[in-house]
Amino acid sequence: MSLILAIDQGTTSTRAIAFESGAKTASGEAGDLRPAAVSQIELAQHFPRSGWVEHDAGEIWTATLQTCREVVRKAGGVARFAAIGITNQRETAVIWDATTGEPLHRAIVWQDRRTADVTARLTAEGHEPKVQAATGLILDPYFSATKFAWLLDAVPGGRERAARGEVKLGTIDAWLIWKLTGGRVHATDATNASRTALMDLETVAWREDLCALFDVPRMALPAIVPCAGVIGESDAALFGRPLPIAGSAGDQQAALVGHGALKPGDAKITYGTGAFLVANVGDRPVASTRRLLGTLGYQAPGRTAYALEGSIFSAGSAIQWLRDGVGMISQSRQSEAMAQDLTDNGGVYLVPGFTGLGAPWWEPEARGTIIGLTRDSGPAHFVRAALEALAYQTRDLLDALAEDGAPPLKTLNVDGGVTANSFAMQFVADICQVEVERPAFQEMTALGAARLAALGVGVVSDLEARPAEAPARWSPRMDKAERERLLSGWRRAVKAAIIAAPNRA
Repeated sequence: MSLILAIDQGTTSTRAIAFESGAKTASGEAGDLRPAAVSQIELAQHFPRSGWVEHDAGEIWTATLQTCREVVRKAGGVARFAAIGITNQRETAVIWDATTGEPLHRAIVWQDRRTADVTARLTAEGHEPKVQAATGLILDPYFSATKFAWLLDAVPGGRERAARGEVKLGTIDAWLIWKLTGGRVHATDATNASRTALMDLETVAWREDLCALFDVPRMALPAIVPCAGVIGESDAALFGRPLPIAGSAGDQQAALVGHGALKPGDAKITYGTGAFLVANVGDRPVASTRRLLGTLGYQAPGRTAYALEGSIFSAGSAIQWLRDGVGMISQSRQSEAMAQDLTDNGGVYLVPGFTGLGAPWWEPEARGTIIGLTRDSGPAHFVRAALEALAYQTRDLLDALAEDGAPPLKTLNVDGGVTANSFAMQFVADICQVEVERPAFQEMTALGAARLAALGVGVVSDLEARPAEAPARWSPRMDKAERERLLSGWRRAVKAAIIAAPNRA
């Protein structure tokens, strides 16, 4: 009984993966956890208005249950499993009925910008320094607090029912924990709580003054628990017997653990729908002067690690837009060959501000912008510009990290679907002047959740990574003059996107 059931609930799909003890490493040590079975279901996206993004929380739960049951069956039955670990899309806000367990509104997704007017008002009133000092976060609709308040106002009688304890609020991890435990446990792990703008980073506790500022009732929020350790047990009827839920972390923090980036100076970036740089800064929070986010890296027994994070809102979603939105490609994997067919970008830059710009710009009203088009520009230029934008945005984050006093990175650990594109990864190495390393096993978020759960029930004694297979690597090879020329063009493009933002004075 040593398998770990990892739930990876993401922005575009829900997956379950069974992990077992891995093969030995080349040096003969016990290897890492390795996947034994997997199941995945795509997730519908809902866009009711411009800048609004929603998910059906009921659909998320149904897919979670279906994928978990499929993996348990494939792996030989529930008796082989020791624990459940959860990782999830962060900041996405859910509201549900405390009695029936049914969602009362579609979940508001992390990308959603509907509360931009609220955060703009709070910023104008001078509240951001207080919020940033307490939480490490800036005032932006990205975070959960204003989403929670919006949901309470949108649900008929929501605030009155919340005051009577009839309504629960939480991020996706809390929603899944509630459903898995049959409504017995209302809890969120510390990393997800750190993304709400309601948790104090120092004390790892909800702040009453921030709950009041954002108009979110404290009693509707879940209890905050560590990332590793038993949170509760799944309802026996779900899988045939109870399983301890022993690990939980937001997807980017789970990926930090998955990469084994456990020491100060270690960093990783995940290229998924968005892209997220997380740099371990040690056992004390670090305040950013460049509008990076202070956040909790992970919390395990006797160990708390903090991080600085930079968030790119549109990364892989730019490729999805080229495929699904404008039909320039029929499959995402075509993008690499199309980009390589060009000798250069032809002066074309794409700023993928489809849902605003994240760090270090934080321009929620910015929109996607293309500059440099000529009569010679074609679909390949759009594709190459979308891939190059990954590298330029990453460089912006690394520059901000350096300005905040972080040591320069020798290696940038990468994961996510876009890392299969060798052109994009080489361009990241060239533009960022850093060695790029991609592990042989790509599912870092699920692996991190599995490691935390394994630690939580004593299947493993630490979180150290011991990969059995060598990673892929890309080294910088672009000359300085070319790099600076390209970066100069990118900065002009970003300025254009910001100036053209609607409602900008």
